[in-house]
Amino acid sequence: MIEILNDDELARARDAGALVGGILQALKKRTAVGVNLLDLDRWTKQMIEDAGAESCYVDYAPSFGRGPFGHYVCTAVNDAVLHGMPHDYSLADGDLLTLDLAVTLRGISADAAISFIVGETQAPEDLALIDATERALAAGIAAVRPGARIGDLSRAIGTVLRGSGYTVNLEFGGHGIGSTMHQDPHVANDGRPGRGYILRPGLLLALEPWVMADTDELVTDADGWTLRSATGCRTAHTEHTIAVTAEGAEILTLPRS
Repeated sequence: MIEILNDDELARARDAGALVGGILQALKKRTAVGVNLLDLDRWTKQMIEDAGAESCYVDYAPSFGRGPFGHYVCTAVNDAVLHGMPHDYSLADGDLLTLDLAVTLRGISADAAISFIVGETQAPEDLALIDATERALAAGIAAVRPGARIGDLSRAIGTVLRGSGYTVNLEFGGHGIGSTMHQDPHVANDGRPGRGYILRPGLLLALEPWVMADTDELVTDADGWTLRSATGCRTAHTEHTIAVTAEGAEILTLPRS
């Protein structure tokens, strides 16, 4: 299913996106050495409920997971990169943490992710991973315009990731979003320009470049959800929900001041 949102739905998408961006930044500010991943999940639950929103994750049970996810935010640490299930782990200095969050507010969903380093130890190779995903996301957003094709966005993202020295996994990537969290079209993190669905104003996309330092192979954790690098290397993941407009792209998942 591919949805094209009307003006009222786009207004609600802006509210949902601002909520997601605001919660992620609030979580980042509260994250410190010694904070437990289950605390982050509990704080997320409270902020979602306080806003009158609904979690896209807690009851989510797709074919690639093991039953309902059962938590409110994805917490991927170090070699974990996607679908990180919160568990009893206290963050240590130098941990590379990704927080991935999706909520539905007044019938419209928004999805975003941030990666950052906990504490004072900032390894240059970890900063390079995060920077590559952020630059790739910016390149993908810059390629958005009416009449462009999904492959144009994929190529823009992949060019940055590959140019930074990383291989690109194509199993998981960006996606359409709207009244539900995951919709068509799929947006791979590399691809061929001039291919795929033609962008139209009103289309929402969640673009999400992610990389692993020295591999493109994933393994699934014992929890049935958390995806880790096959070599145990560090990972990073950055995501925004954007709306296609007549002028290009509007980033929805930025927190409001």
